[in-house]
Amino acid sequence: MVRVIYSDRFLDHDTGRFHPERPGRLTAIVDALATAPWRQRLTWQQPTPVADRQSTLMSLLHTLHHPDYVASVERLANSGGGRLDPDTVVSAESYDVAMLAVSAWLDGVDHVVQTEQPAFVLARPPGHHALSDRGMGFCLFANAAIAAYYALQQPNVQRVAILDWDVHHGNGTQALVENHPQIAYCSLHEFPNYPGTGRTSEQGAFGNVLNLPMPPGSSMRDYEPLFRDKIVPFFTALQPDVLIVSAGYDANRDDPLAGINLVPENYGVFTRYCLQVTRRILFGLEGGYDFSSLGQSVVATIAACLED
Repeated sequence: MVRVIYSDRFLDHDTGRFHPERPGRLTAIVDALATAPWRQRLTWQQPTPVADRQSTLMSLLHTLHHPDYVASVERLANSGGGRLDPDTVVSAESYDVAMLAVSAWLDGVDHVVQTEQPAFVLARPPGHHALSDRGMGFCLFANAAIAAYYALQQPNVQRVAILDWDVHHGNGTQALVENHPQIAYCSLHEFPNYPGTGRTSEQGAFGNVLNLPMPPGSSMRDYEPLFRDKIVPFFTALQPDVLIVSAGYDANRDDPLAGINLVPENYGVFTRYCLQVTRRILFGLEGGYDFSSLGQSVVATIAACLED
């Protein structure tokens, strides 16, 4: 079984009809999972209501984000919404939805730690570009980094790994974890592309960051040797108690925002490499803007987790 954490509430983060990061991304995934041949092997969970873990959420948010920034997102939503930058929309519901998304990622950590089995968080807004003091790149709060810090608060969790296979470098995640000796971060990303970070020279304060920039036009032929020869050894040396995957699917060749030539089934291969490291994997949705390939890619990811 694979746990899927989802709420229709995540559709209420309204970015506008033509914004790439819009609610149809989630409905496309839900529809794809509903027709998968193994759909009965999924267990669906509603995220814990924010009110039920308010103090934990605020403590984590204020650990990773400046309190003034968190308050500014809430104020902007309460005033009817606006933009943090030209790409990053806050609607009237976005603050509450983003808080629920963080809660969903924490639920994913709880499931993975308690059952030692994978979970997938289908939430939005995404988070890997969010910095301590500002949102950017469609992202409001740093879901993956927050989940990593939360995981380290759990019994018997000493080390956490984060793999970011989104086509864009997770500059926010890296900035928030690169000085933490118990967290390792690895990113494969198209370079040059937004946000322009993620050079190989960025290695973290403890050698805990591995950036693997990919030139435009890269395909599975370029990606798979990196999983085999660099990523799995990097994480195996850490021996993480939890692996968090910033699961963006915008490296698909059909995606409108990038120039990498992966296909959905490639993500099943990526997942099998991750399973060589641990089964305690939390997948959380980041990018992916072609609805068809997005849905198929999540199906491929979860299918690999269900293989005997």
